[in-house]
Amino acid sequence: MLERILTNFGMPVFICVLLPVVVVWIIARTKQHETNRKAEIMLKAIEAGVEIDPALFGDNKKKEPRMKVKSDLLDKRSGACITSLMGVALLVIRYLGFDPAWAIYLSLAGAVLLAIGIGLFISYFVGKRFLAKEIEAEEKELIGK
Repeated sequence: MLERILTNFGMPVFICVLLPVVVVWIIARTKQHETNRKAEIMLKAIEAGVEIDPALFGDNKKKEPRMKVKSDLLDKRSGACITSLMGVALLVIRYLGFDPAWAIYLSLAGAVLLAIGIGLFISYFVGKRFLAKEIEAEEKELIGK
């Protein structure tokens, strides 16, 4: 009885509630730790009388020139591949004889993911054709710099 309650109620709660909360908490703690370390370095520099580099608190990632249109299209293609493969995998698992109680849910989830993937593929190919001039202009601009 307890096993059934944990399986039917506990597992979805852990996955849908606890897991996202823990991930957000870990990310927040990491950023807080990084800020604390930078503040500590700044305080030590002030105490030592060293000139402070204002870029220390800025974003340390180098801003590389990016081809926005092409990058967005590649993101669509990646999403299309992932969702399509997930949909196909769920449909294959369902039809290979998975638990009949969950069979309808696997079929439904697989069909939805496959439809989304196909839609993203269509969007990618149409966008690639319509935005060919913009992609070419971005490539020339990037090469020119």
